Amino acid sequence: MLHHHHSSHCDHSLPTASLDPGSTPIQKLRLLWIALILTGCFSLAELVVSHRSHSLALLADSGHLFSDTLSLALALLATWIARLPASEQAPFGYRRVEILAALANGLSLVAIACWVGWEAIARLQSPPTEILSLPMLITAVVGLGVNSLNAWFLHHDSHHDLNLRGAFLHMVADAISSVGVILAAIAVGKLHWLWADGAISLLVAGFIATGAIPLIQQSLNILLERTPQQIDLPTLAATFMQHEAVVSIDALKLWTVALGQEVLCVQLQVNLRDGLARDRLLQQIQTQMQQEFGIQEVIVQMILAPSQPAIATQLSPTLSNQIVLPSQ
Repeated sequence: MLHHHHSSHCDHSLPTASLDPGSTPIQKLRLLWIALILTGCFSLAELVVSHRSHSLALLADSGHLFSDTLSLALALLATWIARLPASEQAPFGYRRVEILAALANGLSLVAIACWVGWEAIARLQSPPTEILSLPMLITAVVGLGVNSLNAWFLHHDSHHDLNLRGAFLHMVADAISSVGVILAAIAVGKLHWLWADGAISLLVAGFIATGAIPLIQQSLNILLERTPQQIDLPTLAATFMQHEAVVSIDALKLWTVALGQEVLCVQLQVNLRDGLARDRLLQQIQTQMQQEFGIQEVIVQMILAPSQPAIATQLSPTLSNQIVLPSQ
């Protein structure tokens, strides 16, 4: 809150540069298109083989792949929308759409896990009389290759793009499903354990759900604008107090727009009356936030401490700062 006879000094520094070391948006779109085509085509092939071999594990994997095709299409759309530039109506851009897509992908993974688990329990209660293990095995091996290739395509960008992380987790879940089908095919073909088809499907469902929960949690944390876990607020506050001109911190807020795009808003009481000195302090703070914490978007409001007279001094033309004299 602004106090009478104090002046405030604001710096709304919202650079568009990013520390994101990943691929460009065009490269991400290309990777998603490749994964989408490979996954869509193979899901249809796997569906046909699953009906002929009477394998639930293969059918579950086919259904999983089909849902992954839709998820990749969603990730593709979100990546395209996220490229749209910021505007007056959307000052932070549209990268938050990627978080919505990541949440949708996480929820779809849980839904798939529940469906596979339900069908696996039913299969364990009523095992089939015959499962053709050879076509089941061949299809699963090919599927493992396709899914591993897709996961490799998306792995690098999954570290700093939550949307692509959701797509990547779908591919990893597909690869795990393929491994499960291979194991089930060997158990059925060599040991005649028809129950292995349902048991391994149940195990795969557990793996899928386990991988989806962290993605959902992180997406919700960003959408609810919670403080990023990787940045310690007490340490951040202590950094401001290292500056001799800073008397106190009145407000400090930090949130995430999208993965790797944090925004800091802070209100400081300072003992600097000179506008040029405040400009220098603002620039030091911005540089410090970028270098030590990776925060690219910084909003700083400076208010003269109570012992300082409210004098509007000259501002540096190099920074978009302003003196705001509170109403008497």
